[in-house]
Amino acid sequence: MRFSSFSTDAPAQRQLLLLTALLFVAYLCVGMALPVVPVFVTGRLGLGHAWAGLAVGIAFLATILTRGHAGSIADRRSAKLAVSRGLLFYIAGALASMAAGMASLPAVAAFAVLVAGRLLLGLGESLVAVGVIAWGIGLVGPARSGQVLALVGAAIYAALAVGGPLGLVLQQQVGFAGAMAASALLPALGWLAVRGLPVVAVPSAAQRPSLRKVLGQIWAHGLVVCLQGIGFAAIGAFFSLSFLDRHWPHAGLGLTAFGAGFVLVRVLFGRLPDRIGGLPVAIGSLVVETLGQGLIWQATTPALALAGAFLTGLGCSMIFPAMGREVVQRVAPPLRGTAMGGFSAFQDLAYGLTGPLAGLLADSAGLSSVYLVGCLAAAAGLLVALWLRLRESAQAR
Repeated sequence: MRFSSFSTDAPAQRQLLLLTALLFVAYLCVGMALPVVPVFVTGRLGLGHAWAGLAVGIAFLATILTRGHAGSIADRRSAKLAVSRGLLFYIAGALASMAAGMASLPAVAAFAVLVAGRLLLGLGESLVAVGVIAWGIGLVGPARSGQVLALVGAAIYAALAVGGPLGLVLQQQVGFAGAMAASALLPALGWLAVRGLPVVAVPSAAQRPSLRKVLGQIWAHGLVVCLQGIGFAAIGAFFSLSFLDRHWPHAGLGLTAFGAGFVLVRVLFGRLPDRIGGLPVAIGSLVVETLGQGLIWQATTPALALAGAFLTGLGCSMIFPAMGREVVQRVAPPLRGTAMGGFSAFQDLAYGLTGPLAGLLADSAGLSSVYLVGCLAAAAGLLVALWLRLRESAQAR
């Protein structure tokens, strides 16, 4: 079995690997907050699961509204500018969240400050993710777009896997405010490092279609990543609460198990979409994710739940780069940042809506019910991917 590694002989590939490492360090800011915020909202503030889900999901909703803006900056000005601005918003969001934990405010006021911080974090995530993708494709070319997306996703989910338990440990040791202060330091280091990287030239375009027109070309591919993202969002927002509710140990390891499966597949099969096409990879991946979500839903022990999270990570790993590769091949070079911004917004939609809606469901039907929804969503994504595959085969005849 061959590993999907990049050759470090070419300067562009070395720069891509450095950019990926910087993304990992900066994205720890997001990963550390995911399990910590729900615990803070339900524990310290005494609010319900729906409020906890809203606090998590609002950051992803913010990215939906700003993906087009982020793609426009990357396409029209530079990906480096988008990344640099995004990291500054990361810092501001973490500091605002820290203020919510430090101030002696009523629960509703503290929640409002926290939401403001989460909105800033969401804007930062939009700029950083789209900027890094556009930057990476600009460095190594569209023929390796699947590899770029695989590396970027591996950095993001590795940061989530490490950041989740790290955030919970910091919360136990130095409190919520201390954990948020630590998360602000990491993107600050990333911002300093990014300043030394070269700017990639922006392709010119005589006429740029609207984001709406671009979305018309890629909506079905985006729907697939939206449906697959529900499973991850359920783990990110409610896995630790599920363990705490059942008095199970290792509440912070859900994202770690997910991330381990996710990164394992990215390392072993990161080039697979470029070799056999995105849709076959997505179809197989969605089958695995469906099984993983079903296992968490029916889990009666911590080990089974963690195994389900690991399977979900295995399944989710290649769907975004697989479908993203299809998107990149469908648009002109000057529109790649805009297209990836719109494409990424579908995944943000899943992350943003799953938190509050699944929180309402958890309050009424129990925490395990959110994983049944994740299972059904992955199965629906599988049907869409199969339809796309059939349509592609019919067009090729």
